[in-house]
Amino acid sequence: MIPLKSRLVKTISLLLTMAVPLVLAVPVHAQSLDDALKAQVAADQAAAASQERINEIREKTQDAAAKYAQALAETESMEKYNQQLGSQVADQQKEMESIERQLVEIETTNREVQPLMQKMVDTLQRFVALDVPFLFEERTNRVKSLQELMPRADVAISEKYRRIIEAYQIELEYGRTLEAYEGRIEDGSGVRTVDFVRLGRISLMYQTLDGVETGYWNAQEKKWVVDNSYAEAVAEARRVARKDGAPDLLRVPVPAPQAPQEVRS
Repeated sequence: MIPLKSRLVKTISLLLTMAVPLVLAVPVHAQSLDDALKAQVAADQAAAASQERINEIREKTQDAAAKYAQALAETESMEKYNQQLGSQVADQQKEMESIERQLVEIETTNREVQPLMQKMVDTLQRFVALDVPFLFEERTNRVKSLQELMPRADVAISEKYRRIIEAYQIELEYGRTLEAYEGRIEDGSGVRTVDFVRLGRISLMYQTLDGVETGYWNAQEKKWVVDNSYAEAVAEARRVARKDGAPDLLRVPVPAPQAPQEVRS
């Protein structure tokens, strides 16, 4: 029989023998776990880095797609704008061609209108010279102003034409109005101030300011005729013309009808 002490020694030796591998195994297992953790951490970091790169690539792709879409929209807009500009350029080209044609027509018209207007002014001058001599100075000055206007290059043709037509209209108006005004008569008796009374172009009468002398213009003989028998009629016509009296029948000297005279141009 083995003594108790020997059994205890053997048991302790056996336990120590079994404990050694356990003690040796613990450091090896801990190192593997640490490596695994490190590997996992590295993998996680790599995955995070990859995801970040993916996100960057996705953002860049989306940004590039947005820029591409914007570029397409701008290109389409520019194409439409170019088309509109092309239409406008075509319209402007047509307008320029039209203006050029009008300029040629205007130049042609100017060459034709200028002589015609000059002819109208010359005709008006001869008409005033041959007409009943009422407001003679005013009318001749108007014609003279037109003659001075015609050669001026700084006055538009339209303005020249307007002035000529205005002068003709004034002359036309004289033929249907009753007018009284003060003026002078120059004849063999000298120069004297009188009151004129004009009834259209039918009769031009006068009366001295003192009422002593009355007369009229003889259109056939082209001279003034003294005829005091018309004194009362002329005085009444003067009052009506100046609106100092009511309109009434007037007795005035009227020249005998005669063949119309041609005003040569």
